[in-house]
Amino acid sequence: MSGSPPPSGGFVRRVGLFQATAINMSQMCGIGPFVTIPLMVAAFGGPQAVIGFVAGAVLALADGLVWAEMGSSMPGSGGSYVYLRQAFQYRTGRLMPFLFVWTAMLFIPLIMSTGVVGFVQYLGYLAPDLGQTGGDLIGLGVIALVVLLLWRGIEHIARITAVMWAVMITSVLLVIVAAASDFSAHLAFTYPAHAFDLMSDHFWLGFAAGLTIGIYDYLGYNTTAYMGAEIKDPGRNLPRSILFSIAGIMVIYLLLQIGTLGVIDWHRMTDPADIASTSVASAVLEETWGKGAADTVTVLILITAFASVFTGLLGGSRVPYDAARDRVFFRPYAKLHPKHRFPMLGLATMGVITAIGFLIGRHTDLATLIQLLTTVMVIVQALAQIIALTVLRRRQPTLRRPYRMWLYPVPSIVAFIGWCVIYGYADRNSPGRHPIEWSLAWLALGCAAFFLWARFEKVWPFGPKEISEEYVTAPAPDAEPAGT
Repeated sequence: MSGSPPPSGGFVRRVGLFQATAINMSQMCGIGPFVTIPLMVAAFGGPQAVIGFVAGAVLALADGLVWAEMGSSMPGSGGSYVYLRQAFQYRTGRLMPFLFVWTAMLFIPLIMSTGVVGFVQYLGYLAPDLGQTGGDLIGLGVIALVVLLLWRGIEHIARITAVMWAVMITSVLLVIVAAASDFSAHLAFTYPAHAFDLMSDHFWLGFAAGLTIGIYDYLGYNTTAYMGAEIKDPGRNLPRSILFSIAGIMVIYLLLQIGTLGVIDWHRMTDPADIASTSVASAVLEETWGKGAADTVTVLILITAFASVFTGLLGGSRVPYDAARDRVFFRPYAKLHPKHRFPMLGLATMGVITAIGFLIGRHTDLATLIQLLTTVMVIVQALAQIIALTVLRRRQPTLRRPYRMWLYPVPSIVAFIGWCVIYGYADRNSPGRHPIEWSLAWLALGCAAFFLWARFEKVWPFGPKEISEEYVTAPAPDAEPAGT
């Protein structure tokens, strides 16, 4: 059946293009490149690690075009939840959107926990005597502060995010300028023997690991899609915020990676005893402008890390709300704060899981945490959403699409292959950790939870399917003209 336009559920469209792009970029950049440059160098075994950031950009752009079309067509809160609900309702009822929310409640906080791990790593540059317990307590305090700041209206959050975005841009640009002031082409472009041996299994293992790290660094280009019900003129602003943020961050990452390799010998980045392996940006500033400048920029990097966690929990906490409101997830998550109109339980739950993930990352290693979170999200979000785009083009041809994917279906195919490479090599790049097995176990547990929930709610397969194509008949948000 076709229904009325999806209600906003109390959300207000107050986030414009600049703020939306700032939210994406703050989440994308954050602490990511500052802690993963050494991981990328270790994966490739030399300065050719820049390949990983290029490959990650290609995958992010291809997948971003999927998000752009889906987000502009169905600008509701929840992102992938909305898209999977619409695409897969014809055959499997509410199974796919339920599984997405189930996995999102894990992988979104895990992404945030890596940001807090990086925050504590860089704090260690300013406080070298900071012990394990002290770092754990500070990280948990940071998470608590983020949740407290998000416990307010979206109009205040948008202003805070714009300020944090400016700090993030400043910190990154200072590292890039510092690296350029003492850049050595010999360091940046001297490669070890067989660095580009495409017939070597070692190269492809490094490429798969680098692609995983690269796409992790770009994750966040879809943050505003989770906030579709709060974006002004979403048919135009949502796709633009995705594409602008990917293009901007790609340029920043390449300059940052190449500049860093031109100042710090890559061997230092693979030495656990060297500060360059944990706080490489601080090492660049210390090498070029001295300890005082390094301390100052490290403080800005800490603010940047905080901003990435802030914006990630901002967008992610909206996911279970929309599902619960539509009776596809546990009902208590549908409640909004009576005054500030934000999803209270979703924010609180993700805050707790972020804290747990942070402690896991602190007591294992960051690379393993990245492998785990990427494998958890690949099947139910990344691959399923690519399939959903094709399904919706066939099932709902009259759906209003202000933006349509360029060169369809080529970007979809590129994104699908890229995600399969990441998933297929996960166990080989994390020996003994078994991220694929853990991701499948979590998925199986989610299926079991769904069938118990479906029996209680008396929906498919214990009741009739409910087909709702509400976005086909919904008027354009903000009364914007239909695009092509």
